[in-house]
Amino acid sequence: MSSLATQLDACRAQNRPAVVGYLPVGFPDVEGSIEAMRALVESGVDIVEVGLPYTDPLMDGPVIQTAATRALESGVRVRDVFRAVKAIDEAGAAAVVMTYWNPVLRYGVDEFAHDLAAAGGSGMITPDLVPDEAAPWMSASEEHGLDRVFLVAPSSTAERLASTTAASSGFVYAASLMGVTGARTAVDDAAELLVSRVREVSDLPVCVGLGVSTRDQVAQIGRYADGVIIGSALVRCLVDADTPADGLRALRHVASELVAGAHESRR
Repeated sequence: MSSLATQLDACRAQNRPAVVGYLPVGFPDVEGSIEAMRALVESGVDIVEVGLPYTDPLMDGPVIQTAATRALESGVRVRDVFRAVKAIDEAGAAAVVMTYWNPVLRYGVDEFAHDLAAAGGSGMITPDLVPDEAAPWMSASEEHGLDRVFLVAPSSTAERLASTTAASSGFVYAASLMGVTGARTAVDDAAELLVSRVREVSDLPVCVGLGVSTRDQVAQIGRYADGVIIGSALVRCLVDADTPADGLRALRHVASELVAGAHESRR
């Protein structure tokens, strides 16, 4: 059983959703990003999404784009992802890499899978890779014991939901709305319907992301989903801070609030 499955099972046993927190590696710098990921774990986040900065982030909104751009300008490299993954694993949480497909192709699919597994990573989230075109990743993930997290959206047909979930492992990433990442004032009602549709075709845990930024939203989603994914609300703490220390303080505060929302969700 992967550490991802272990974390999700532990959350289920506590009758609460898992909290999945995203941060990009390399912002404000590599060491600072790793320290921030450790802070998420210390604040109660169960699973950390380690973002690999990329020049053409189709799914990312302005906050994450800002952090990723600065990370690239500072010289972050793909191998830095594995340092972050190892730190998260040692801190006691599950680590999954969230990346667009092209950097993995350039690094080498099998080599990436080998290095991710060696660092203690659980798997990979690939927003621009559909199962139909994922044969090399399917093979490499099987060989190295990694989970494959594919995305589904409110627009996914019944056939697409069935084929995508059949190819997935670990959990299914349910995008709560159509669009890019970023805080929203309300969570789209389409999220709950999408989770219900996924459960009709799969027994995998379903985690909901995109637009989640508040304690109340986490509590709302946590009533029906197995996990709640938060990105921009966490990254903003670091982007808006005057100093790295201020950013870490803000990050710990916001993460603790979101974790509290998860614990309140099913009371």
